[in-house]
Formats: sequence, structure tokens, C-alpha cells
Amino acid sequence: MAGMQEERGPGPRRAWRYGPPWWGRAGTGPEAGTARWPWRSTALVTAFVLVGSGFAAHGQPHREQLDGFARVLLLAASVVLLWRHRLPVAVTFGAAAATLVYLAAGYPYGPVFLAVAVGCFSAVVSGHRRAAWASVGLLWAGHALVAMWLYRWLPPPGDRAASVSQELAVAAWVPAVAAVSELARVRREQWTRDRAERARAARRRADEERLRMARELHDVLAHSISVINVQAGMGLALLDSDPAQARAALTTIKAASKEALGEVRQVLDTLRAPGAAPRAPAPGLGRLDELAEQAAAAGLTVEVAGEPPELPPGTDLAAFRIVQEALTNVVRHSGSRHARVRLENAAGRLRLRIDDDGPATGADTGGSGNGLAGMRERAAALGGTIEAGPRPDGGFRVLAELPLRTREDR
Repeated sequence: MAGMQEERGPGPRRAWRYGPPWWGRAGTGPEAGTARWPWRSTALVTAFVLVGSGFAAHGQPHREQLDGFARVLLLAASVVLLWRHRLPVAVTFGAAAATLVYLAAGYPYGPVFLAVAVGCFSAVVSGHRRAAWASVGLLWAGHALVAMWLYRWLPPPGDRAASVSQELAVAAWVPAVAAVSELARVRREQWTRDRAERARAARRRADEERLRMARELHDVLAHSISVINVQAGMGLALLDSDPAQARAALTTIKAASKEALGEVRQVLDTLRAPGAAPRAPAPGLGRLDELAEQAAAAGLTVEVAGEPPELPPGTDLAAFRIVQEALTNVVRHSGSRHARVRLENAAGRLRLRIDDDGPATGADTGGSGNGLAGMRERAAALGGTIEAGPRPDGGFRVLAELPLRTREDR
């Protein structure tokens, strides 16, 4: 039946319509369900309560002397704390009930209240604030009833009524215990939130690192494979008619694949050993001439205008990859065999403009591929912008603006 939970045991089955009763509810803190049994602290509290109550009895001869029943009640109030992490509600009420019976029987006041304080503390920390307040409040109300009215019929004989001021002084300990418990609960919740935030930040950094690696691999492989594809097609076409030119195409393929393998190995080495120094410097705008030579091997003439300024390593790499991806798109998606790369330094920003005269070829010329998305992500990560699209007079233009200094470099 929906909404019902069954508890099975050696006896007959018992169904609870609205979940387990209050005495069977487990804690909701981080330790609930997986907490270790608090053997040491419970043994320490039990020993303190038993020994301390013995000493307290010597100073209160007018109260009933400790006997077997008194020690059973002291043990019950203390040993029940062994379940305080698993059943905090039942424990706090159990400790309060055993303590109230102990006091109503006329036994000496003493450290038995420590067991109640520990039970209340555990209930508040585990999220059962109302149960903790209710148990301590009922204990105080029961004690006030015994001390101010029922003392006539309860031991010890000849006991006198307690004054209102005495009961108010006892009641002052209730908010003190609750306040300490609330402070511990708030600190624990803050610690849990901080730990979760650190875990989320670590996962976010790992995701960003994986994305960066994927972007690097895409840019390296897309450019190199485009060059290899063009040269392989040229080599096949000229294999019979012009063997020398075919051999040159194969030489270009070998050089492009070797360089791609080197860059891929460098990226993967960084992935395997985070924080390790790269074996080779990261590419930058200082290698534009090499990029132009690779494009020339694929049949694309590249004209470079402007001098690259001094850039931080991250910006330098991003600028190089943007130019590389733009030239790769020209090779793959444009009928033009001529491209122009212009570098400008204006108002603390680097402007990169890559133009080709078109016309566009193929079905993927709309600028929605992963290459353009990767360029936009690189620029956005540095606080820059990318504009890419057809020119009014034909052809295609990629215009990137990158800050010469990022926030990390200032």
C-alpha cells in the first residue's frame, strides 16, 4: 500500500502509515546511518556520571543514598547515549526520562544532567531541534512539579518545597545548553557546505581542464588533418603524371603528421601529469611563419601584416590557435587559395583579422562548427570577443579582439 512502510522481524509484521514513529527516526546529519558507535565518549560520560554521583551523595546526606536502583537509572541515562548518532530523538527523551525518575526518587543531584546535555546536543546537531527542546523542557517541568508540589508524597521524607527563584535558576541552564548545541549545529552545517563547495570547485576545475585539453586536441588535429587531406588528394592526383610533385606532397604529409603527433603528445603529457612543465614551449604568434608555410603546403597563400606584440603565454596560445583554426576553415570550406592575416594593437587590445575571398564550398560553411565555437570559447575565457561571418563583398572574415593583459597577469 502506497505511503506505508513495513518493519519485519521475528514477530508479526507491523506497518506504519506515516513512516516510523518518533522513537525510531534516525538523525539527518552527515553521520546518520554511517556513524560509528561512540563507545569511548559514552564510556567516559558513564564513568563520570557514576563516580561523580557517588561523590555528590556525600555532600547531600538529606537526599536518598545511592542504591542499586539509583545506579541502574544512572547507567540507563548514560548508556543510552551509545545510540545518540543513530536515534537522537529517542536518546534525548530516554536520557531525560531516566534523569527525571532518578530525581523524583529523591536521589542526590549531580552529574546525571550531563547525560541529558549530551543527548540534547546530539539531537540539535542532527537536526532535531524541537525534540531536544521538548525533552529538556519536559525534564525541567517534571522537576519543577516534583520540587514544588509532589515532594510531599515522594522521598526523601521531610523534604521542603523549592522556591520559584531556585527553579528559574535551574531553567536558565536550558537555553544555555540549547545555545551551545545550536552553535555546534551551525558550525557543522557551515563545514558541510564548505566541503561540498570545495568538491564542486574541484569538479569544475577538472571539467574546465578537460575542456581545454579537448579544445587543444581539436585545434591541433583539425589543422594537421586538413593539410594532410589536401596533400593526400594532390599526391593521388599527381602520382602518375608528376611523381616529383607527389613525392613533395608525401613529404609535407610526413612533416605535418610529425608535428601533430608532437603537439598531441605534449597535450597528453600535461593531462597525465598535471602541473608538470611542458617539454616544449607552447605555440604562439611567433610561429605565424611556420603556420603560413603549412598552409602553403596545402595550396593556400597566406599574407601576414603587422607585428605580434608581447603577449602573456595564455593569450599568445589563444591567438595562435584562432589564426590556425581560421586558416584551417579557409582550406576546408573556401574556394579561395589566398588568405590575409592582419595584426593590430589598439587601446590595449590585440585585433586579429583573417580574410579570404571565397567563394564558400561544402555544406559546413555557415560558421556553426566546433572550430568557430572553440575560437569563441578561447576568446571569452580571456575576456575577448570573436566575430565570424560572410563579408558583404564575398568571402569570409574572422575578427578577434583579445586583451593584451588578462586579470591573472595584472
